[in-house]
Amino acid sequence: MSWQIITQSLPIFLKAFELTLWLSCVGIVCSILVGIITSLVQYFKVPILGRVLTVYVELARNTPLLIQLFFLYYAFPVIGLKMSAQVCGIIGLVFLGGAYMAEGFTGGFAGVSPSQIDDGKALGMNDLQLARYVVFPQGFALSMPALTANIIFLIKETSIFSVIAIPELTNTALDLIGMYYRSNEYLLVLVIAYAIILVPVILLLNFVERKVRYGTFGN
Repeated sequence: MSWQIITQSLPIFLKAFELTLWLSCVGIVCSILVGIITSLVQYFKVPILGRVLTVYVELARNTPLLIQLFFLYYAFPVIGLKMSAQVCGIIGLVFLGGAYMAEGFTGGFAGVSPSQIDDGKALGMNDLQLARYVVFPQGFALSMPALTANIIFLIKETSIFSVIAIPELTNTALDLIGMYYRSNEYLLVLVIAYAIILVPVILLLNFVERKVRYGTFGN
């Protein structure tokens, strides 16, 4: 184990760290938005669109991200849709993550009491108002455990971006190992880098989950 080699590799890993963090943030935020919209459309049984999104969820959840990335990166250019590797990575992450988020939100929204929906309708609320004032606030709180698990899952899934040559953490480590044959040093940095990302995220999400689930914000 050479600490000098580790120190020399830190600037390269820092760039990969920043890229991994950026890709993760964009992918997670967009996945949450896709998941919320998809779940609400399914919850209120919007004609046609609800069925289309159900097919999307099943397709995304039952195909590996690796295959999705290959399709985006290699198949789309054949029909004239050429995208950069990073754009393909984000689209793939959102395509997969949106489906998992939708399932998590669906479980949370299903936990909202039907009597509250009936009460809202009796007050003259339309579906949009019910979603905003009744279903979403309570369903989001009930969805927090699934949301937490999905966020952690998506951050770790960025390691698959190495297959389309995105210079994130895993790709950087593999490149350095291939060039200098110092597996122990570079893998150690890789593990530490993911821990630096994941441990604070896990602690923050667990804190938010406790606050949201038990309604103790402000206490």
